[in-house]
Amino acid sequence: MRRNLADLTHRDADWAGLRVLVAGVGVSGFAAADTLADRGARLLVVDGQTLQPGSAAEQRATLLSLLDVEVRTGPDAAAALPAGREFDLVVTSPGWRPDQPMLAAAARDGIPVWGEVELAWRMRPAEGAAPWLTITGTNGKTTTVQMLASILRAAGLRATSAGNVGTPILDVVVDPEPYDVVAVELSSFQLHWTHSISPLASACLNIAPDHLDWHGSAEAYWQAKARVYERTQRACVYNVADDETRRMVEQAEVVEGARAIGFTTGVPGVSMLGVVDDVLADRAFVAERQTMAAELGTLADLARGGLPPAPHVVANALAAAALARTYGVPPVAVRDGLRAFVPEPHRMAAVAEVGEVRYVDDSKATNPHAAQASLQAFDPVVWIAGGLLKGADIDPLVADIGGRLRGVVLLGADRRLIAQSLARHAPEVPVVEVSDTDTGAMDRVVSAAASLARPGDVVLLAPAGASMDMFANYGARGDAFARAVHALRDSAE
Repeated sequence: MRRNLADLTHRDADWAGLRVLVAGVGVSGFAAADTLADRGARLLVVDGQTLQPGSAAEQRATLLSLLDVEVRTGPDAAAALPAGREFDLVVTSPGWRPDQPMLAAAARDGIPVWGEVELAWRMRPAEGAAPWLTITGTNGKTTTVQMLASILRAAGLRATSAGNVGTPILDVVVDPEPYDVVAVELSSFQLHWTHSISPLASACLNIAPDHLDWHGSAEAYWQAKARVYERTQRACVYNVADDETRRMVEQAEVVEGARAIGFTTGVPGVSMLGVVDDVLADRAFVAERQTMAAELGTLADLARGGLPPAPHVVANALAAAALARTYGVPPVAVRDGLRAFVPEPHRMAAVAEVGEVRYVDDSKATNPHAAQASLQAFDPVVWIAGGLLKGADIDPLVADIGGRLRGVVLLGADRRLIAQSLARHAPEVPVVEVSDTDTGAMDRVVSAAASLARPGDVVLLAPAGASMDMFANYGARGDAFARAVHALRDSAE
């Protein structure tokens, strides 16, 4: 007989003997298996990979075996539900798609499927659990969640960022030294498998079609993102410039009394955060919000590397501030936290200035929506783009930013698709295609960009595509760009 899971709402519930199938031996799968084994669950961990000797995955599998956890790996291990075994629960890693045969079979058989985030929520202590401030969005999640963690720490709180970035959320939840509050980044994959999470405050930064191969449709992707607002206790934070995030809030089933709080890079209305002149202003968490606003900092607090903050960086900061203010953080902590925040590499990073031309690395802009946000920060700009578009429509981006372009340099597998779009929507813009894929290709890309640029311009690497056609990851692509720019600078001196 299958166990009823309704009472498994905290770490001290009766987890002993629970029959659990854990899908995946990655970081999140290992954390789930380790946590459940510690509470006496009966586990089988499966992974469809053939683990390479000495790999991190193989080491995790070995550690689980030492904990008397059964681990099965290889293509046949995850092809179907294991024969002859009964399970009360399946816990899946976020990368596993709902149509994966084993997960699809579990759903057909009525076996509950949780993600590791859902498990983490149910592993919190029964009393005194740290509240969660949750963030999702097509772009900007990591930057915003780290800004939020910096603000919370500036307020003297024991806080961290977790979830889709940094520390697995399960490790945070079971940490022997409790946190005061947790900033949680959630991907659409993770949100798809959530069922009972009730954050103190939540935010969807923006939404544009992405990961449609995983979700199956744009509507399914939207529905997954919208789950971030479900059961929110105090504040649903939405993007005033993105009507879809407002619609998500309007449709969400929230705790009675939860507020809708907007953020905008323009002048804020009541119950919004925004910008007045160069001041970050709060008209949501002040007593006299009809007539007054609290100053949370200035645009100068967000400037890095001599670059003024791009509009999407300002938006991210305001979203982080709204979540922190929901928790009760004072305005001075918002300012200090934003000043202390250090962005991750390859996110609007100033590389160098050569011949009065600035070179900026936003290699993390791996889809058109992210590239559009970057390009809107500069005018005129020489755009370096290309890579794997993953089926994304590049036309709306090109039509929107064509007037800003001094020139374009294209590389990578889908460069022809971008070139064709430019020919349709910005035919007057000069385009250089670099077909090379060797290690020196980025040198030729940067050299071509330099030849198109004029003093005062920005050369921006914002590829709008994934990197795996030519590079190990977006970081390697950004590093190659930086090396090429530094070589250009050295040759000019």
